[in-house]
Amino acid sequence: MRREIRVETVQAEWVAAVRARAPVGGVAQVWKPALDQVWAFLRTNGHVKPGHNLFLYHHPAHRSEPMDIDFGVQVAHPFESDGNVRCIETPAGEVASTVHIGPYDRLGAAHDAIHAWCSANNRKIGPASWEIYGDWTSDPARLETTIKYLLA
Repeated sequence: MRREIRVETVQAEWVAAVRARAPVGGVAQVWKPALDQVWAFLRTNGHVKPGHNLFLYHHPAHRSEPMDIDFGVQVAHPFESDGNVRCIETPAGEVASTVHIGPYDRLGAAHDAIHAWCSANNRKIGPASWEIYGDWTSDPARLETTIKYLLA
């Protein structure tokens, strides 16, 4: 499947997030407990209006090493941190992005497409990438996830 890779300049976005550490293949084991904490915080803090789920990956020096990941939800404005839930920002700057439509277990192909595009276009990947999960649907073929890689 050929994917469209776009290069754009993005502004920072506010995110309510809980940080966890995991290897690339271990994200499935840690995302739900972290995101559950964020949603519990949002339900009890009505002044913090939620957006979409967003996972912010902080790239380690070597791709095989565990990474810090902020599992969170977009919010409209900053707030005071509460327990494990912190107010963070996504990076601002030039990104390579693509939209994946389909099941989450196939997101790897979208990440691989951005890596391949960067190699083919002499672009270096920066210290972070993130996934923005679109509105939920029970039809896996209609799930939409935007993937962004900060460019160096």
